[in-house]
Amino acid sequence: MNITRNNVDALNAVVTVEVNKSDYADKVQAVLTNYRKTANIPGFRKGAVPMGLIQKQYGKAVLLDEVNKLLQESLNNYLVEEKLDILGNPLPKVTDDFNWDTDDFKFEFELGLAPEFAVDLSAKTNVVKYTVVADETMLNAQIARIQKQYGKVIAKDTVAEGNDVAGIFANEVLGINNRTTLDLEDLADKKAVKAILGKKVGEVVTLNTKGLFKDDHKLMDVLNIGHDDVHGLAIDVTFTIDEVIGYEPAHLDQELFDRLFGPQTVTSVDEMKAKIKEDAERQFVQQADQKYLNDVTEFLVESTKFDLPAAFLKKWIQTNGENPIAAEEAEIEYERSEKGLRYQLIEGKIMKDHNLQITFDELKDYTGGLIKQQMAQFGQMNPTEEDIQGIVARVMTNQDEVRRLSEQVMNQKMLDLFKTKVKAKNKVVNYEDFVKAMYGELKH
Repeated sequence: MNITRNNVDALNAVVTVEVNKSDYADKVQAVLTNYRKTANIPGFRKGAVPMGLIQKQYGKAVLLDEVNKLLQESLNNYLVEEKLDILGNPLPKVTDDFNWDTDDFKFEFELGLAPEFAVDLSAKTNVVKYTVVADETMLNAQIARIQKQYGKVIAKDTVAEGNDVAGIFANEVLGINNRTTLDLEDLADKKAVKAILGKKVGEVVTLNTKGLFKDDHKLMDVLNIGHDDVHGLAIDVTFTIDEVIGYEPAHLDQELFDRLFGPQTVTSVDEMKAKIKEDAERQFVQQADQKYLNDVTEFLVESTKFDLPAAFLKKWIQTNGENPIAAEEAEIEYERSEKGLRYQLIEGKIMKDHNLQITFDELKDYTGGLIKQQMAQFGQMNPTEEDIQGIVARVMTNQDEVRRLSEQVMNQKMLDLFKTKVKAKNKVVNYEDFVKAMYGELKH
């Protein structure tokens, strides 16, 4: 057997595999001999079928099977030995005049080669690293929500200030029909508030969506429509009131503090605010980190320039699935997946350059920490180490879970690396402004 490679250019190559009869003849003969021992052909005793008949009936199929297995094995070994970093899988070049009736064969495979490039983490960026704080306005609003949540619910006939209103938003033309509960304090349109106040259960109010809420994204929930559809949306919707909910706020006393935080953990409104602030800002750190990771990723994809073997990849996409697809569909799929592929290559380069690896012990420790958090949410505050490790061991047997957890660990390693290497502007904002930044509505 002889394997050679012709580099078409920096991103494409053709590998030629020449298979001689001596490479496969013994294997084919061994398979046919075994067939002869077990074949049941009318007119012949088992094991006494003439080899010529076996050869005639099974020879071509066995030849194809053994040569294909030999091809796969030798090609894979070649790629490993030559340390070729390829994209997709080798694609066999189809030749119309290929002849299986000869003794020696020649096969050609197209390869898409991964590009060589550098990733500069120290380059100037437009990335902002946010620190999100829970301000006084947010804390007071959260306390008011808690008082409402733990207060006494009173059914009302007529809408008054401080009530929640449940009903159905509808617009027949756009197919909107969604039941939701409104907190009137979320409404920015004072005319809308005035239109709803004083209405009774069963009455219908017509509202315009433009400027209806303090935050346009609230329309996503109340109308059940997508993010791209809410900006600048100015349509009339009907709101049919089917329930008016009044509240008697809960008292800010020790009974409520104990119910929320445990016995004597919090003993005053100031301590309650401090606790809410601490818990909220801990969650904000996770959200800010995720945005930072996403923004650095976006920056690296846009700023790290390299070519891809696009023609090869589109051809590979055409044939990679269970059923071949048309060239036009492959073009669309390539455009959809190109950015993800680019980041995979960038991520791999960063991992190699900075020696980012995941050890089995790291993965176990991370999984154990997640399990402890989940158990704590269900009130199991002090599980034994034996119980934790037993669950970890079961999780580690699930390859899909291991893959998902490994991605989370690597994301954390990437985040830690970016925080030390990537130049970013630090900015302190409240949560309302952070949400605007998440959707690209807050200027840096």
